[in-house]
Amino acid sequence: MLNYDINKYRGLFPIVQTGTVYLNHAATGPLSTRVVAAVDKYLHERSETHIDNFELFQPVLNQTRLYASRLLNATPDRIAFFENTTNAINLLAAGLTWKQGDRIILDDIEFPANVYPFLNLKQLGVEIDFVANRDGKILIEDIESKITPRTRLLSISHVQFLTGFRSDLPALGEVCRSHDIIFSVDAIQSAGVIPIDVNQMKIDFLAAGGQKWLLAPQGIAFAYFSKETQDKLQQAYLGWTSIKNYFSELTKYRIDLDDTARRYENGTLNYIGITSLHESLGMLLEVGIENIKEHVLDLNDRLIKGLRDIGLRASIEGDRCQRAGIISTKVPDPEAYASRLAQSKIQVAVRQGLVRVSPHFYNTDAEIDMLLERFRSR
Repeated sequence: MLNYDINKYRGLFPIVQTGTVYLNHAATGPLSTRVVAAVDKYLHERSETHIDNFELFQPVLNQTRLYASRLLNATPDRIAFFENTTNAINLLAAGLTWKQGDRIILDDIEFPANVYPFLNLKQLGVEIDFVANRDGKILIEDIESKITPRTRLLSISHVQFLTGFRSDLPALGEVCRSHDIIFSVDAIQSAGVIPIDVNQMKIDFLAAGGQKWLLAPQGIAFAYFSKETQDKLQQAYLGWTSIKNYFSELTKYRIDLDDTARRYENGTLNYIGITSLHESLGMLLEVGIENIKEHVLDLNDRLIKGLRDIGLRASIEGDRCQRAGIISTKVPDPEAYASRLAQSKIQVAVRQGLVRVSPHFYNTDAEIDMLLERFRSR
């Protein structure tokens, strides 16, 4: 049973009004009218009224940081804004002090954004241990089998981009804490659809881009740094906004790093992106992430059953605790199949030979049934 007015929120998405069934949030989420109106207002002010808007924008910046912290059950001082998930992960990888022979655990179905920043450390003698997936799942026992006395860090996606498998972050956090391993999470496929508690999950670092489930534009992301992780990082890059009192003491050149994660924001931020994220995060928190999770998993249950009824298999079935918003399935010639769906105004994606379906909180049972009807007539 829905705990929010779905029709109210469907009315905020112009893509719905076009008659399109949009089921591709794992790639790029649509913008709501709230986001569009906020950006229009920002552009009007920057072009006609408040051109020099640095001070005027600070309340929006601060509240967006607060919204991001609420999404993670963190505090605002632990949040920093970035251009994308990759750059945030690169800051973590470059900021730690590595020794030859140190080891990092990854897995073999990660999105590349969570791999290349760590692969780049091989030039420093760091070794990467890849955990092999089992039918699209990354099992905790397989991760534990890779731990050695030289293991420094585990980085994993909360939800895998291809199969939709959701890792048990509280259990992984316990494993990492017991072995003194830094626990890094790529949450781009979970933030906005699955509740996250960085404290209960014992997460040391987390990054998430805004363009997918957070329903913001490309080019804006945020990251969480625990205080303990921040204390371990060397500032590889330093900018004029990284220090305390940066605006009031412009020519007092000194390395006096801000005490918060804001120290990683080296200069002018993407204010249009933050304006958008402010509106989209506000909307998602208004709906309630737990409410979103339950509805999306209900849609997935409906899709999984429907696929099974017509002889197709979902990438991840069974326990809802192992799923989030993504369901993938294998069909002959998936590219042609997705193209035919697009001709019927149903938007999905193809990744690694699988048709990937990813509904969000405003999608309905009827839209899943429309998709299943097209699958039946393939």
